[in-house]
Amino acid sequence: MRKVFVEVTARFDVDGTIVPLSIRWEDGTLFEIDRVLDVRQAASLKAGGQGIRYTIRIGSHRTFLFYEAPRWFVEGKGNA
Repeated sequence: MRKVFVEVTARFDVDGTIVPLSIRWEDGTLFEIDRVLDVRQAASLKAGGQGIRYTIRIGSHRTFLFYEAPRWFVEGKGNA
């Protein structure tokens, strides 16, 4: 696994909560996040790194999105 850095559109609430709304993949495809299921400090055991881990749902697919300030990444297959 590798870190795939992605562009994220997020909402910053008045209490400081960051809510990711969409992800733009490496090829430019835009994915709307249907729901944030969980938020916690955690490490990416597959790709390395640590930060805020968002468990998100896009359609029927559930995955992790990491905010490792100042960048966002997902766990991707293959090498960089």
